Amino acid sequence: MVQNGNGKRIMVIEDEATIPALIAEVLEEAGYMVLTAEDGPSGLSILQQPGIIDMLVTDVGLPGGLNGRQVADAARVTRPDLQVLFITGYAENAAVGNGLLEPGMQVLTKPFDIFALANKVKEMSGAVNRS
Repeated sequence: MVQNGNGKRIMVIEDEATIPALIAEVLEEAGYMVLTAEDGPSGLSILQQPGIIDMLVTDVGLPGGLNGRQVADAARVTRPDLQVLFITGYAENAAVGNGLLEPGMQVLTKPFDIFALANKVKEMSGAVNRS
C-alpha cells in the first residue's frame, strides 16, 4: 500500500476487540498516526484534549452510554472541521439518524473490506486542512 497519510491523526473508536487493531495496522502502514478507544466516553475524552486529530472513524453502536453519532456531534463542538467516518452493521439510515449527515461525515456499512475503509479514509482525509 502506498503511504499517503502524511502523518495525519485518525481517532478510531470500536468495541469489537480485533477491529481497531486491524484498522490501526492498515492505516499506520498508509502513513497515518492512529489513536484508539473502545467506547464512546473514552474516545470523546481523547477528542476533547488539545492536539490535532484530523479524522474520527467510529462504530455507531458503542458501549458506555455514548453512541458514535453522539461522540461525533460532541467532538465537533470544539473541532467543527473534524472529518467523521461512521462504520456500522446497521442500515445507514437507522444508524445515523435517518441519513442526516453533516458535511464531512460519511458511512461505511459492515462488513467491509479493510482496504475499502483505508481508501475511504484516504478520500476523506484529502479534504482535511491543517491550520
